[in-house]
Amino acid sequence: MELEQAIRTRRTHKAYAPEPLDRETLDALFELARWAPNHKLTNPWRFRVLGPRALERLKSAGEDPIAAAKLDRAPTLVAVTATQSGDPVLDEEDALAAGTAAYVVLLAAHGRGLAGYWRTPGVLRSAAGRAALELPDDERVLGLLHLGYPRQEPRVPNRAPLQEIVRYLE
Repeated sequence: MELEQAIRTRRTHKAYAPEPLDRETLDALFELARWAPNHKLTNPWRFRVLGPRALERLKSAGEDPIAAAKLDRAPTLVAVTATQSGDPVLDEEDALAAGTAAYVVLLAAHGRGLAGYWRTPGVLRSAAGRAALELPDDERVLGLLHLGYPRQEPRVPNRAPLQEIVRYLE
């Protein structure tokens, strides 16, 4: 798949086949994510692939059973975090770089015919959710990537026209 086509056709999927992604595929996606741009070459992105016990801990950490059920949508879940140094400027740059790496994972998965969904469930921002994922204090949670094989075609969303989002300044 060509890059422009991949960017224009990648969509959020919420219905997946039950088979999880294999480690070889995941490693290939993470290998590409390592090439996301990052200031000062800090390599701030961290990926945690949730196994069955980690998923159960995360589901138990939340207080909302509806939100917990959404964690079962995809057969493969990946928590994405960014390391944090305590320097506010560097931490912001590192969070943005890790977000770019997360998008690389989604785009590369799409290019392989896989489905993806980036979520930011509230449980990830709770102390119990962080503990469930064994997150150290120096990592900022960016989200949870749902990955798998698509089970349906997603809808194509409307996008704002260029004139609403771009300004050329003199």
